[in-house]
Amino acid sequence: MRQVFIYPGLDGYWIAECPSLAGCISQGETKELALSNIKEAIELYIETLIDDGIAIPDENFESMLAVV
Repeated sequence: MRQVFIYPGLDGYWIAECPSLAGCISQGETKELALSNIKEAIELYIETLIDDGIAIPDENFESMLAVV
């Protein structure tokens, strides 16, 4: 299980990002589609790490949201 942040993009699409996997980001026209797309992106990202013999980063579920 991975922590994912979802937020609206400037183009009207929803952005989904997995902070524990650097550069693992996707989008979708709806929140649900963005979630579905990031799940697939996470699976492919981890599969690629395994294929390349690279350690899979740990997930730590620590986050903070601040509005300044």
